[in-house]
Amino acid sequence: MQQIDSHWPNLVVSFLLAAAPALILLRYYIRQDRERPEPKGLIVRIFFLGIAATFLAVPLELLASMFQGLFAGFPLLMALFKAFVVAALVEEYLKLTVVRLFAYRNRNFDEVMDGVVYTIVASLGFACMENILYVMGGTVWTALTRAVTAIPLHATASGLMGYYLGRAKFVPSPQMEKALIRRGLRIAIFVHGAYNFLLFAAPLLGTVLLAGLVPLIIGAFLALRTRIRSALDEDGRRRQLEHLV
Repeated sequence: MQQIDSHWPNLVVSFLLAAAPALILLRYYIRQDRERPEPKGLIVRIFFLGIAATFLAVPLELLASMFQGLFAGFPLLMALFKAFVVAALVEEYLKLTVVRLFAYRNRNFDEVMDGVVYTIVASLGFACMENILYVMGGTVWTALTRAVTAIPLHATASGLMGYYLGRAKFVPSPQMEKALIRRGLRIAIFVHGAYNFLLFAAPLLGTVLLAGLVPLIIGAFLALRTRIRSALDEDGRRRQLEHLV
């Protein structure tokens, strides 16, 4: 009993270190939409659905991993497959599905910016649970490293996808809607996959590849910030036109 009790402080610290980065980023990105905030109840719902998607990702990624044998003898191709298909495609598609099923048709999804907000919320729910699973079995260094790499990466990749999802909601044709959604998904897969590939290929090509994580994460953040400004501008123009009608 004493041995179990002695582990509790470490477990609590690990849990807080794992969850805090996602919650901090969640607050930051929600505040970007502070002029017309989304309902807190829907935000919480999408966050927990993002958490639930983590558990669905596990069997899907295991299923996708069964095809890695096709690249036996070609370790670099296997790293590409794991990075862009097993991880990025499965995870970003699940986040997109959460938002499309539970927020996209909701009456509160009435701005381009809402696409950014809800996909980031879903992604941070996903990233929060994923981080807890990693950190609870790891070290403080694992928690700190993921806090400045994996967590922001999840948010920015999905946020970029959300911008195109938000635009898709207001285009005049189903064809344009589908094209924008596919474009957003492709961008999210590319950013997420590039991050994974740098990690997976480093043992093969040298740890110098890890230096590429910094410009990738910063570049994705700056790209998302630009999309957020564009979304807010588009929403402002739309509201002005509605007042004129």
